[in-house]
Amino acid sequence: MRGILALLGGLLVAVGIALLVLPGPGLLLVFAGMVLLARAVPSLHRHVAPVRARAMQAAEDSVSSKWRIAGSVVVGLGLLGGGVAWGLLERLPFSGWSTGGSLIVSGIVLFVLLIWSHRRLRAEREAAAVGSAPGTQPPAGA
Repeated sequence: MRGILALLGGLLVAVGIALLVLPGPGLLLVFAGMVLLARAVPSLHRHVAPVRARAMQAAEDSVSSKWRIAGSVVVGLGLLGGGVAWGLLERLPFSGWSTGGSLIVSGIVLFVLLIWSHRRLRAEREAAAVGSAPGTQPPAGA
């Protein structure tokens, strides 16, 4: 089981590192890979928290303004449209549904993570607003 976790974790880290320079959720995949690797190799557990903090900050930054959300939506639509084009048009380089499908999957992943990031940031802002409302008390021990 540890070998499978290490293999999957290593694969996710490698793909995540590639996606740091390519369009995609690189830091989130690096974080997911680190979690799996830390389960297989406990000494790596201390590296998970810093990667998690950076990944969550990147997710928040991606939905911090309407312009960034609009840019992400345009990129996602471009990935979906490019995927369909690469799947249908034989004259494009590396044409076929393997290339087109990977672009479509990337677009879908982008939209899923964009929605997740937006909901997460909105929930945090609402929690902060409720916690700072007049007459509210912080939880005991805080």
